[in-house]
Amino acid sequence: MPKPSTVPADLSGATAKDILALAESQGVRFLRLQFTDILGINKNVEVPASQFPKALAGDMLFDGSSIEGFVRVEESDMLLKPDFSTFRVFPWGDPQQRVARVICDVTMFDGSPFAGDPRQVLKRQVARAAEMGFVMNAGMEAEFFLFRPAVDGGAGTLTHDVGGYFDLAPMDRGEDARRAIVATLEQMGFEVEGAHHEVAHGQHEIDFRYADALTTADNIATFRFVVKHVAQQFGLVASFMPKPVFGQNGSGMHTHQSLFAKGENAFFDAKAEYQLSKVAHHYIGGLLKHARGMSAITNPLVNSYKRLVPGYEAPVNVAWSLHNRSPLIRVPSRRGAGTRVELRSPDPSANPYLALAVMLAAGLDGIATEATSREPVNENIWEMSFRERRRLRIDDLPHDLNEACDELEKDADICEALGPHVTQQFLAAKREEWREYISQVSAWELDRYLAKY
Repeated sequence: MPKPSTVPADLSGATAKDILALAESQGVRFLRLQFTDILGINKNVEVPASQFPKALAGDMLFDGSSIEGFVRVEESDMLLKPDFSTFRVFPWGDPQQRVARVICDVTMFDGSPFAGDPRQVLKRQVARAAEMGFVMNAGMEAEFFLFRPAVDGGAGTLTHDVGGYFDLAPMDRGEDARRAIVATLEQMGFEVEGAHHEVAHGQHEIDFRYADALTTADNIATFRFVVKHVAQQFGLVASFMPKPVFGQNGSGMHTHQSLFAKGENAFFDAKAEYQLSKVAHHYIGGLLKHARGMSAITNPLVNSYKRLVPGYEAPVNVAWSLHNRSPLIRVPSRRGAGTRVELRSPDPSANPYLALAVMLAAGLDGIATEATSREPVNENIWEMSFRERRRLRIDDLPHDLNEACDELEKDADICEALGPHVTQQFLAAKREEWREYISQVSAWELDRYLAKY
């Protein structure tokens, strides 16, 4: 079981001196300076205790040219600036040689923010929301699979259970690992609200409390690391790949989001139709308007679009609803402070910082331009004919990564939110991924064509 930690859950306002004292009291011997590349992969520079003062002063250099989408060789020197509020001790290992982490912003050598840092991209949109009088709260439900290792010890797709939605043992054989993940997350300051088996064999979900946008993105980055680490202790391999098994439901990262103004939920209006304010309708309108343009960010893999197909509960239609889960956006029943919209297309391979940034940017643009949300579609869209969908002006999400990249390039508002550096580097990486994919010869092609032609 994870070892108890006495690190306060709220470290807002902490200083470098406070963190040094905490690290010493917790027996921390190594500190990981954590950040992500533009693809959302966790990266870190680890330093021993002797270097803690230098690291916490933001004076730790690293080679940015070696990180996906960062800078060229001639611009390689970059700095990591710790956010002291994110200091956490990993609750495993030798209690006298413990490892902690602090999430960092990436800066240039002169201390200026690095335009290609995903965390900075989200911060810019959070600041834009603040200028408009809003604070974004978000909760992301990142589903994942637990698999048995392959023969060589690497990743495989053989599940260790045949459980389904909300099943118990013995059908759900992942509950012990899931409980250990929950216990570890709680030791790291997460408020876990629930955990359960998902629809597909070997598929799981752990839900933790919503928070402001930046904290939520930080939490998802940590969550993915913890899930993989704890699964390994149980002899399992965890994967956040969107669609690892043909014929089974894929993994989503449904994102609940709301705006607060002066401490009140700006989406709630007790006297309005559906009790949704004009702000809520315009925000929904913005998400609908930019749904295709932001898909490459919220669904960034070739594999993402094998989840976004009819028949597996993933949304493929650009519409919203109050009740059913077939459209892209659902408005859950709760009202008052809990009024929110749920975007159902994102998947857990997305960079959480960039994903939340483009969602917020889309919603804020909807408010600024008073975008229409149109009427909710409460019928099952999956059962509608093509003609019915066209009558209701229901568009489709992109059908593959290449189309998603085309839509991103055409969406000036989403590109502006990302900034030119991230937009160019992200598209270059994804175009290359697509070219590599379409040049492959798959087992499906061999089975279908080799003997026939």
